[in-house]
Amino acid sequence: MTFAIETPATLPSSKWNIGLWAAAIVLALLYAMSVYMKLFLSHTEMVAMGLAWAEKAPLGLVRFIGTMELLGVLGLILPAATRIQPKLTVYAAVGLAVIQVLAIPFHIYRGEFVALPFNLIYLGLAVLIIWGRSRKAVITPRA
Repeated sequence: MTFAIETPATLPSSKWNIGLWAAAIVLALLYAMSVYMKLFLSHTEMVAMGLAWAEKAPLGLVRFIGTMELLGVLGLILPAATRIQPKLTVYAAVGLAVIQVLAIPFHIYRGEFVALPFNLIYLGLAVLIIWGRSRKAVITPRA
């Protein structure tokens, strides 16, 4: 049995910690809107809300993407908040970043350039969380 001893040298900077929590909450809220649309709206309602690509996509694919985004949101917040397997927060951010890396060329191919700034914001926040939670302000697991 080992115990993690937090010394001033090992404690994450409180400013970085607060900033990373803010980034995680903003990213989670942005994805929560997307999750709601993809899991609970019909094709017609999604298109009316701005998800034009969903009109011709199989509903199962749209629901699958929404489910993966929901798991990413939960993984972004819960492991860090509970300090149970907090490294999962980094993995969740990687998963959300991958979604955006796939979404960017998809939207470019479809000519949906209006979506690109949003994709880049989501990707930027995810990359910040990946870097911050793996290097700058690592959350130590519960002892």
